[in-house]
Amino acid sequence: MAITTSKAAHDAPDQQVRSALVPFPAPDGALVPVPDGALGRASRSRSKPPVPASGAWREGDDPGHRLFADVGAFDLEAGGRLPAVRVAYETWGTLNADGSNAVLVLHALTGDSHVTGEAGPGHVTDGWWGDMVGPGKPIDTDRYFVVAPNVLGGCQGTTGPSSLAHDGRPWGGRFPYITTRDQVAVEIALTRDLGIRSWDLVVGASMGGLRVLEWALLGPEAGIEVRNVGAIATTAQTGGDQIAWSHPQLAAIRTDPRFRDGDYYSAADDDGPHSGLGIARQIAHTTYRTGYELDRRFGRLPQGGEDPFAGGRFAVQSYLEHQGDKLARRFDANSYVVLTESMLSHDLGRDRGGVEAALSQITARTLVVAVDSDRLFPPAQSARLARWIPNAEPLRIVTSDVGHDGFLVEADQIGPMVSEFLG
Repeated sequence: MAITTSKAAHDAPDQQVRSALVPFPAPDGALVPVPDGALGRASRSRSKPPVPASGAWREGDDPGHRLFADVGAFDLEAGGRLPAVRVAYETWGTLNADGSNAVLVLHALTGDSHVTGEAGPGHVTDGWWGDMVGPGKPIDTDRYFVVAPNVLGGCQGTTGPSSLAHDGRPWGGRFPYITTRDQVAVEIALTRDLGIRSWDLVVGASMGGLRVLEWALLGPEAGIEVRNVGAIATTAQTGGDQIAWSHPQLAAIRTDPRFRDGDYYSAADDDGPHSGLGIARQIAHTTYRTGYELDRRFGRLPQGGEDPFAGGRFAVQSYLEHQGDKLARRFDANSYVVLTESMLSHDLGRDRGGVEAALSQITARTLVVAVDSDRLFPPAQSARLARWIPNAEPLRIVTSDVGHDGFLVEADQIGPMVSEFLG
């Protein structure tokens, strides 16, 4: 099928690929020959705004469409404690009289609560699932009351490493280890704070899908009805391959000299760990896409006027650097570490008799969707969910050249699946 692009945060094409081959003007206006490699260096050094030490939303910033709930203290699964947790969230639509039309949308690793809507004050990017959520969309906000929280450990308003600790300083490297279950426990507290007693649908993809599966068990245990769940491009248990891909990403951030063991929030622009965070993103992005797509889009093309034989880059290298730079300007290195480690902790079968036993305990009607070319969460991991969850519908497959990012890009396929599931 044709390769498509999206406004999603990790799916923007590199606009620099089309650099022109032109000579440099001399001060008097005359054209002079270009020295070997100079055009490539010029392409790299184009003027850009400085990179902030952290792209986190901080107290005092414009809240945009965020709402906030203080949900109290939490003892964490790994033994730490957060004395106070605040959750940033957004809502769309209206909760009906009997509270039966609530939908919980859970974001992926570098997403946030801004599921739908344009970029603007307080929101540096458009909503990441705007084709799926809104009036008349598959998750119809004229029909449903939709809630989307920023995850615990994130950097867009919910308590995380960039938040102030009890001593008035950012948590930074002191932020405790958290798990997927800790994140869902906080979302359960938010649910109670909102007065919601049941979710008609809990849906999410990738890291959001990990929380969907925990919600299917922890929600009913907490007395919150979960009638339907949608687990998209996700897994019941992170495995060796996912842990392996995460390892160099974490190392890239932690070995950046500007990371300062996580205490960099007072650093000047361009003096934060943006290099390590950018490299981590480049590694991750190769797992979000496919080799076929990268070869088809870029192949061995050089970047603009650069010469790879003289210190220049291939176009795909420029593309990955562009993705890393974008993330460093809107995200936080500490949150990247904390959330990645929370994904590595994910094991639905922990203390439940194993994965199959845990999946067999899920009572919600379940939609499982896989992307056929996904190399981060391969379809076999989704098939395991559909096989062992008693009320799961047959596994649905999205056909895409894009890979894992298909959950963002292929709304024309996922949308009808969700609409049909919701009836």
